[in-house]
Amino acid sequence: MLQLPKRPQPPKMLVSVEESYERCRQITQKYSKTFYLGTLLMPSQKRRAIWAIYVWCRRTDELVDGPQAKYTTPETLQQWQNHLECLFKGHPMDDEDVALVDTLQRFPVEMKPFEDMIAGQHMDLYRNRYETFEDLKLYCYRVAGTVGLMSNAVLGVEKQPSIGPWNKQLEDYIPKEEAIALGIANQLTNILRDVGEDAQRGRIYLPLEDLDRFNYTETDLLKGVIDDRWRELMRFQIQRARQYYKEAERGIRILSRDSRWPVWAALMLYQGILDVIEANDYDVFNQRAFVRTPQKMVYLPIAWLRAQVL
Repeated sequence: MLQLPKRPQPPKMLVSVEESYERCRQITQKYSKTFYLGTLLMPSQKRRAIWAIYVWCRRTDELVDGPQAKYTTPETLQQWQNHLECLFKGHPMDDEDVALVDTLQRFPVEMKPFEDMIAGQHMDLYRNRYETFEDLKLYCYRVAGTVGLMSNAVLGVEKQPSIGPWNKQLEDYIPKEEAIALGIANQLTNILRDVGEDAQRGRIYLPLEDLDRFNYTETDLLKGVIDDRWRELMRFQIQRARQYYKEAERGIRILSRDSRWPVWAALMLYQGILDVIEANDYDVFNQRAFVRTPQKMVYLPIAWLRAQVL
């Protein structure tokens, strides 16, 4: 097992905190335009922290999905785990780490969700099929539900007013399950959007039990067959994702007031991808579903209203 020294010395002079946050901003803007738009609605300190977390998550994901993924081994992921432990001890190793270390010092983020995400990358090393939804749900939690847990400490919760003892359990409530639900909903949306791209890499994330349910085969999927069986299968998957979005909505009202609008916006913008898939007649093999800028602008005031009244 590879071991990093207890007090590692960076191999080079690292950038300043401000420069590191700017790098994280640029990476977030480049690779996740919809998500980035939502972060712009946050107060400065919060959005910078979210950018730092996003970049760590992206770097983790690229270990198995990036251009160098073919060189990734279990030892690589163990090394990344060691790297993570250094960050939580306050020792940045790379320029992008500087912002995350600063974020970890400003917000009480736990290490467990970060470790669980690395465990999700282990799953991608060995699995390209999921028999049941329960199997897939574990994967979705690890690679995306964890992001909700990471973000909770940054988003914060509104201090609940003193209410009757019959509602005492609502005081200091942290919407962890709702945060996980939002992450799972987003990942299910990614899976539905990227069916065609994943198939080209030999990966099928739709549960095989669901393919059987609608008499649609792996061969059909790899060939990109679009027929009534496929449409019914996709309707079923989209309804499942929307149920997770609905569960996630219940937690937004508990968040601090300056976090509700951006979270509502991010949820609506991402959920909008499902609407586009439907509008494209469920063709995710030949066209990529994305929400166009004019529609994004429509979502923002609606999200603001929901943040005020729901």
